[in-house]
Amino acid sequence: MSELNAMPREELTALHAQLRARYDRFRQAGMSLDLTRGKPCPAQLDLSNPMLTIVSDESFRASDGTDCRNYGGLDGLPEAKSLFAAYMGVDPTEVIIGGNASLTLMYDIFMRIMLMGVGDGQPPWSQLPRVRILCPSPGYDRHFAICANLGIEMLPVEMTGAGPDMDAIEDLVAGDETIKGIWCVPIYSNPTGEIYSDDTVNRLARMTTQAKDFRIFWDNAYAVHRFAGEPPEQKNVLTACKEAGHPERPLMFASTSKITFASGGLAVLAGSARNMDWVRQQLFYQTIGPDKLNQLRHVRFFGDLAGIRRHMQKHAAIVQPRFEAVESILSRELAGKGVADWTRPQGGYFVSFNGPDGCAREVVGMAQEAGVKLTPAGATFPLGVDPRDRNIRIAPTFAALEDVEAAVEVLAVCTQIVSIEKILL
Repeated sequence: MSELNAMPREELTALHAQLRARYDRFRQAGMSLDLTRGKPCPAQLDLSNPMLTIVSDESFRASDGTDCRNYGGLDGLPEAKSLFAAYMGVDPTEVIIGGNASLTLMYDIFMRIMLMGVGDGQPPWSQLPRVRILCPSPGYDRHFAICANLGIEMLPVEMTGAGPDMDAIEDLVAGDETIKGIWCVPIYSNPTGEIYSDDTVNRLARMTTQAKDFRIFWDNAYAVHRFAGEPPEQKNVLTACKEAGHPERPLMFASTSKITFASGGLAVLAGSARNMDWVRQQLFYQTIGPDKLNQLRHVRFFGDLAGIRRHMQKHAAIVQPRFEAVESILSRELAGKGVADWTRPQGGYFVSFNGPDGCAREVVGMAQEAGVKLTPAGATFPLGVDPRDRNIRIAPTFAALEDVEAAVEVLAVCTQIVSIEKILL
């Protein structure tokens, strides 16, 4: 297929008319499809239904006899900490088990630092005239929302295929003490699906930062969400930071929200023993203990890390066909036309789609008129502003397979229409 901008004007005009006719049929079909959020579909949630009865009125005690119905256990059951220490690649003393949402832990950590600092004598960030965080972009909109809510400035950093642009990051942090941290989704990044290389991990760990309280906010949300085979091996960021002499630099997060139940999973915080002690001291004032029954459910359901990985193979069988459909339709409709590129992730929950510069908002608007809701253009950038107005996040997991196919076809047709109209102007 010839690139659209190389086609004779007459052919381009004829193609535009054909695409407009297809689009009109979409509009008349009365579709109501939603690809806005990366939610697990009902079939994925069903995989964990045995958890609902795995704890009963006769089996509510932990392995050490703890009555999980009662108060206590500030940082988690010992067996839960052991399971998720293996998941995070750390020692059980370096893990705290939280509630159902890792986003809650992230927000809490930021609030703690804003109000009390990082615990090493540095001032609270709220007392500083300026605080900035590096934001690899496209990235996760809820990370950016935390910063926006707390008045923290965000500095976008481009992705490279092996993680964020480390040359740019090293230059920025070496000479600016207002840059206090960086957001990272290191495996199957949201939404680009990138896997940080070991070199990227090592450079993040050893880089010289002007800010003495610089922190890496390491959101390992998709560590085991691979479509086929074993999850990728990656240098452990805490190990790398210890080796580099910066053991307190990383604060690591994960959850089972897209492994078991989105509303009833477990959240995990990990980091150096000193960092975890710092959090535990503050948890004393915040809670009398987490939901230990839910922790017990997870431990009994999985058993060990191998159990988690076996469970994720079942997830992969459900979601992989949806991602294959996205790739098939985008390739059929757009390959060789020079108007779009997209990622082909090996795991995770998203496909990152780039259309022509200056067109994403129009494409998303057209799709919505045809009954297809997509993630708002710009959502994958700080403050919702994509400087090139081209990126659209595709979230295919929740919708039925046939709905994914229909929605992506609409996206592809809208992209071509907007691209041709831009060429013909």
